Amino acid sequence: MVDERLAYEERVIHIRFEGQSRDVGLTVLDVGEMSSDQELRQALARHLDVSMRKFALYVVERHVNGNVTVRPEAVFG
Repeated sequence: MVDERLAYEERVIHIRFEGQSRDVGLTVLDVGEMSSDQELRQALARHLDVSMRKFALYVVERHVNGNVTVRPEAVFG
């Protein structure tokens, strides 16, 4: 689901949370490309109105295009 407030070419965080995928603009979350992983998790928790603890084991992946993916840690086997 793409947040309709995204500006053209805006950097986004792609979040996989509770079975749903969302793209949220960095400016919507009031963070930037240089924000720490912790700051990104805090902004997502505020945006989704959930406890920060929900993101404790989430992986933050930074892409060369400036976008970020935040997802649950992969479990194999």
